[in-house]
Amino acid sequence: MSSDPVPTYEYATYLRATPEQVWNALTDSGATARFWGHANVSDWRPGSAWEHRRTDGSGTVDATGHVLAAEPPKRLTLTFEDRPDLFADDAATVTFLIEPYRDIVRLTVTHEKLRDRAALEAVSHGWPAVLANLKSLLETGEPLPQDPWEMPPAGR
Repeated sequence: MSSDPVPTYEYATYLRATPEQVWNALTDSGATARFWGHANVSDWRPGSAWEHRRTDGSGTVDATGHVLAAEPPKRLTLTFEDRPDLFADDAATVTFLIEPYRDIVRLTVTHEKLRDRAALEAVSHGWPAVLANLKSLLETGEPLPQDPWEMPPAGR
């Protein structure tokens, strides 16, 4: 067994939006389909399952988990497993913390209990792209013209 600590990723962004707008964008399957390229589907109650479904008509679920906490419009915590075949009690968790400040919101995403450094590298590329699309959608009414997975990693 490795003595390396379990990797955690944290990213904050600032949006010209209300906490309610950010909450709705994170929990509305139509909105997530627009900025994430996947519909996040759940009833968003603690204990409920959620699915990260492709919007290409295939119905493929690329990630799954359960809602651990839902405190609209302040905090949402989910288990997050991108390999459902490996889903276990020690699945990674993602927390969205929505904090108002004057006329803006700070959204902090914390992705904990990542499997390994490769998973940390993947989310370190993925979250900034997803959140850039979310920011664009909320501030302009349109997501960026590229899906998050099409955006190149920093330095490339």
